[in-house]
Amino acid sequence: MTGIGILLSPPIAFFVFLAAAFGLYGLGKGMAPKLTKAGGKLATYACGENIPGVKIQFGYRLFFFIALFFTMMHVAVLVIATVPSGKIVFFALFYLFMIVLSVSALITRS
Repeated sequence: MTGIGILLSPPIAFFVFLAAAFGLYGLGKGMAPKLTKAGGKLATYACGENIPGVKIQFGYRLFFFIALFFTMMHVAVLVIATVPSGKIVFFALFYLFMIVLSVSALITRS
């Protein structure tokens, strides 16, 4: 391997870029102003009001609903777009009808 070939090999290139990233981090850390710890700087702030921090419980129900809908639509478009012309078009229309039924069941369920 030549000199440039060694530098372009993935492990060596990784370590070169890792060293460059640490160098930029150190340069930025040295240029940044020093943080003065004031009482209100780390407090929660919303439009001039002090609000108490509360723990929020996230629910993933809506996410899974949207993800399932998204997946169904993408699979349907992929199948319909790649269907060859001829007798098989009937099966594509049947598949599209089944997707419509599935999406309607998904919508009425929630």
